[in-house]
Amino acid sequence: QKQLVESGGGLVQPGGSLRLSCAAASEFSLRYYAIGWFRQAPGKEREEVSCISNSGENIHYADSVQGRFTTSRDNAKNTVYLQMNSLKPEDTAVYYCASIVICTTSPLDFDYWGQGTQVTVSS
Repeated sequence: QKQLVESGGGLVQPGGSLRLSCAAASEFSLRYYAIGWFRQAPGKEREEVSCISNSGENIHYADSVQGRFTTSRDNAKNTVYLQMNSLKPEDTAVYYCASIVICTTSPLDFDYWGQGTQVTVSS
């Protein structure tokens, strides 16, 4: 079964950092897939935060997180990461990872999703 699992969310003060992980069981090899990070705040649509190609050579970020968030992957560990620095209250959302063959920006194009992890930025 192709399943993604996010972890690393939590409560952090403005200006703080968190690192999210997106992992899969060994039978679901992420090395063949691009991975997108999305977030959804209450009452808002799900938006793409970043997407990293299967090789890790191509990465794009939403304007709202450019320069603050960094996506990386370790295919040997079958895990993708989202390092979030200089967090702001408006970054508060449930964060999801999802798989796709080639990055796009539409959540509808992604195949498999994790259950999400809550990130709350508040003093």
